[in-house]
Amino acid sequence: MTVDTAATAAYIVAALLFILALAGLSRHETARAGNAFGIAGMAIALVATLALALARGIDPVGIGLLIGTVLIAAVIGLIRAARVPMTGIPELIALFHSFVGLAAVLVGWNGYLEVEARGGAGFPAELLGIHHAEVMIGVFIGAVTFTGSIVAWGKLAARFSSRPLMLPGKNALNLGALVVFVALTVWFVIDPTLTALVAATVIALALGVHLVASIGGGDMPVVVSMLNSYSGWAAAASGFLLGNDLLIITGALVGSSGAYLSYIMCKAMNRSFISVIAGGFGIVASSGAEKDYGEHRESTPDRVAELLANASSVIITPGYGMAVAQAQYPVAELTRRLRESGVTVRFGIHPVAGRLPGHMNVLLAEAKVPYDIVLEMDEINDDFADTDVVLVIGANDTVNPAAAEDPGSPIAGMPVLKVWEANDVIVFKRSMAAGYAGVPNPLFYRENSQMLFGDARDRVEDIVKAL
Repeated sequence: MTVDTAATAAYIVAALLFILALAGLSRHETARAGNAFGIAGMAIALVATLALALARGIDPVGIGLLIGTVLIAAVIGLIRAARVPMTGIPELIALFHSFVGLAAVLVGWNGYLEVEARGGAGFPAELLGIHHAEVMIGVFIGAVTFTGSIVAWGKLAARFSSRPLMLPGKNALNLGALVVFVALTVWFVIDPTLTALVAATVIALALGVHLVASIGGGDMPVVVSMLNSYSGWAAAASGFLLGNDLLIITGALVGSSGAYLSYIMCKAMNRSFISVIAGGFGIVASSGAEKDYGEHRESTPDRVAELLANASSVIITPGYGMAVAQAQYPVAELTRRLRESGVTVRFGIHPVAGRLPGHMNVLLAEAKVPYDIVLEMDEINDDFADTDVVLVIGANDTVNPAAAEDPGSPIAGMPVLKVWEANDVIVFKRSMAAGYAGVPNPLFYRENSQMLFGDARDRVEDIVKAL
């Protein structure tokens, strides 16, 4: 067996492990095994690539640079993964996507320098035009992914304003950028000049900024998922340029799964899938200052404990605020005590609760909350009307009745958890501020709603003590 055939076999094994990783990550119970499959697949791919590099006679300096780069990147990755809090995972993922996009841009430029800049010397003439197109497409997708991910990271990390950028004729700008890119690609295929490549790179970088900046912060979970898809296609484009089958397969897996996840999230948020791709559904959220919802009512941990002690059914709907406060552990303890006293306790999880799909599920699993009482929105939404008490812990936009009742609301039509149909609703919040989408929540002023202000972890611990 030659090194090439051994590497091909290793790539096939790695690809199968990546598929098993996706399958494992689709369920809570198998997510840890899915991660292990993904790690194993990437380790095999790295070893096989290094073996190929050695077999093809890359000089020792090149091998040293390759190994050194992998080690440095591994150390940085381990440090960042160990230090990042759970609430910082979404922006970290967005940052990772930007690296993939930047890598695709660099691979595309390298393709130009290796082939086009030398007039195609040493490259099959019949494939030269295809190679020119691959360079432009790879650079374009990578550049859009790079700057778009940077903007998404900034919005999620509160470095940039979460409000959408509303430039005049923004859709025309996006469409114009695509038309110019197509024209530049045709020019580059006919005459691969540096000017065309530079112009396409600059336009793609600007388009990535504009696409994501035009989308409001409340829709960033969908954007991050879509950027995940873009990063996959960027990797696949790099695979074609490098002639690496595994990179093509891996990029296609990431691209298609990211696109499908984005489609699922769009359905959950009543958004247009095409609009997400075009960066066209971000709109300025109204302040709601012109509406008078009345006065809110406040509660105390003791009164909430009394409500819970007398309840027969309780639903807990967590949100990003629970993650920020790290309240999942006292919430799990509260759940355990209520269930031991005969109260039926379940969790209602909105598809985009937190900043990424599965965010709340991971936190609850970490705190040892049983999987069978953690239900998705579609499974539990019809049960709120028969529920005694609902605890809204750090959620806001996902429980906003304006989405269902106010056609003029910026989140109108977005499916939400119908918590207001319960007998009593307790909302855990630090203040009366609007949610991440910037939309006021009339739930806070309902007659059956009471506000419990303060840090969610502290308030839940107070309730456990009162029980």
